[in-house]
Parts: sequence; C-alpha cells; structure tokens
Amino acid sequence: MELKGRSAVISGGAGGLGAATSRRLAQLGVGVVIFDPNGANAEALAKDIGAKAVALAGDQNSDADVAEAIAAAKALGTFSIAVNAAGVAIPTPSVATPDGVPHDMDIFKEMIGMHVFGPFNVARLSAAAFAANAPDADGQRGVIVNTASTGAYEGQAKQVAYAAAKAGIAGMTLAMARDLSEIGVQVNAIAPGPIKTPRFDRAPPEFQNKMIENIPFPKRLGHAEEYATLVEMIVRTPFLNGQTIRLDGALATPLMAMSPAHKG
Repeated sequence: MELKGRSAVISGGAGGLGAATSRRLAQLGVGVVIFDPNGANAEALAKDIGAKAVALAGDQNSDADVAEAIAAAKALGTFSIAVNAAGVAIPTPSVATPDGVPHDMDIFKEMIGMHVFGPFNVARLSAAAFAANAPDADGQRGVIVNTASTGAYEGQAKQVAYAAAKAGIAGMTLAMARDLSEIGVQVNAIAPGPIKTPRFDRAPPEFQNKMIENIPFPKRLGHAEEYATLVEMIVRTPFLNGQTIRLDGALATPLMAMSPAHKG
C-alpha cells in the first residue's frame, strides 16, 4: 500500500506495542489516531509525535467511540489502516483449585471481551469504512492488523482465559481475510512472544531472565519497535494475507506458567 495520504486507527495506541506502532506509522507519513482508554497517556504520546497524531480516549467495545476514532482518522487522510493492539493484564485463576473453587466466569468474560470482542468490533467498523475507499492497483482498500500471542498455541497454566482469547484472534484472522477479500481488505495478525513493554518491565527480573532462557535467538526480550516494523511490513506487502505471524525469537518450550506467582 502506498502510505502517502493515508491514516490509521491504533487501538491501544498508547500502550507498549501500540505506542511503538503509532510512532512508526507517523514517521512513515501516516496520520495516526491514538485510540486508547488512557486518555492522558494518549495525549502525551500525540504531543510527542506531533502533527501526524491525534489522541482519542475511548473503549474499543463502544460503537460510538470507534466511530469517533474513524472520523478522526478520516480528517487526517484516507482511513486505510486499523491496528488492534489493545490489551490489559487481567489476573486469572486456575480452572479449578485443589480446594474445589472454580474459575470466576466474570473474569473469563472480561478477558474475552477485551481481547476478542473489542478487536472484532474495531475490525468490522473499520472494514465497513474501508469499503468506501477507492481501490489501488491491487484492488486494495484497507489493512487490518490484529494482535494474537504465542499463548494462542502454547497456553500456560493459569492463562486459560488469555489463551482462549488469543486463539480466538488467530482463528478469526484467516476467516476475516477471506470474508473481506471481496472489498479488498488485507487482514493479518501478529503473535508476539515476550516483548519488553512497560507492563513486562514490572515483572520480577528473575522471571524475565527465565523467559529469556527459553528464547533461542536473539537472546533477549523482543522490542516493541520490532512489532511496529512488522506492522509496516504487513501494510507494505498485500500478498501477505490471512496469516498469524509469530514474533518470538523462535521461542523454545515455554515455562509452565507466564505468571511469576505460579508454583507449578
């Protein structure tokens, strides 16, 4: 896709992965709407990026908020890119404890709502907006990038809800790409492994080191900027479609649990 004159909505645009993506696309000349529930962080990032960025506080599960984000993007250029990078840490329990306490269903519903319903809502409303765009030489009108996780394939103990949500993203990406082919919308997902973000930085150093031990190469955590450059590559490569791409340094057999508190 030719990026000149384009605009994007970055859901979760003020978070670790989203912020790096907002910066990268703005550097490439794309107008970006930093759509994030944390309005203060979104405002600070938009101010730092400059004229190519607009901050908007909102909820990805709200049709009105997403519509406002899309309208803001249209004011910056031809709205053609939607990146779903929103996500929060939601502590999750075991499916059932040795004492016979079952998993809290409200927590499970919250996880699915955040990591499946929200991205689907942004995707469906963005695709509907893309349909009005003039097609390029490939017939392309827009691009959607979802965020899955290696947890979709290698679920950890006490991460059943998260694994289910991210598997849902991986599962719907190919179907979405095929479904939206008739209007020229490219859809892919990125499945990150351990990425050095502000949230991951809060984990104990010993836990971070254990994660690094499981990464063959490079022997470090991933960088949010690497996620952002992969978004760029997807946008620039229309024939790459319907794929969920692992971004994990060839992550080896993972730990029993992603939670540093898990005792195994």
